[in-house]
Amino acid sequence: MRLAKGSSVWIGLPLACGLCCQIVGMLFWWFLGSILLFVAFICYLLTMTFLVFFRDPKRTVGDGIVACADGTIREISLTNDETVGKTLRISTFMNIYNVHVNRMPFMGTIQVLTHHNGGYVPAFRKESERNERVELIVDTALGTIKIVQIAGTLARRIQPYVHEGDLMEKGDKIGMIKLGSRVDVYLPERFIHHVVVQKGDRVKAGEDTLVKVNV
Repeated sequence: MRLAKGSSVWIGLPLACGLCCQIVGMLFWWFLGSILLFVAFICYLLTMTFLVFFRDPKRTVGDGIVACADGTIREISLTNDETVGKTLRISTFMNIYNVHVNRMPFMGTIQVLTHHNGGYVPAFRKESERNERVELIVDTALGTIKIVQIAGTLARRIQPYVHEGDLMEKGDKIGMIKLGSRVDVYLPERFIHHVVVQKGDRVKAGEDTLVKVNV
């Protein structure tokens, strides 16, 4: 199983703790030993949970504009954005069991990467737009695209993999949000030919097409 960048500490610490507790617990067969063996079990359970959470499977890149995140499409709306202009916004909500490595929806250059401090309300609520988030402004053949990674109640850290000036291919990894949240992508309306997904659809980052475009 291929694991995401930055996962070694999350997986290694509970695994090491579990091994230590198991070894010591097996040496003491009275009350203390039972407690330590129970702690070891919890640590191994956490290790397995993090192995699932930090998995990073290979993906076959899809056509058109592809999904930035694994998860469920929660919103598709037309709006005016101060950076993109008339835009189609597609929001994808990630549960804890989804793959959390986010990917580039279309080839382009990272023009601006901005980290905003904020709260940690549930990512499916409107108020989550004021949450901790990272905004990527991307220059593409379609014009400007904006990607917003939003933290949630459990997700307390967004880890970008990219820097300003990086040229990214479609499907390249741009970062991850640890322990579930949401990713919004803002697409220039004038280039949209057909919206492929609907609210409630489940998508895979880098693989499933969100929108077909005129290029």
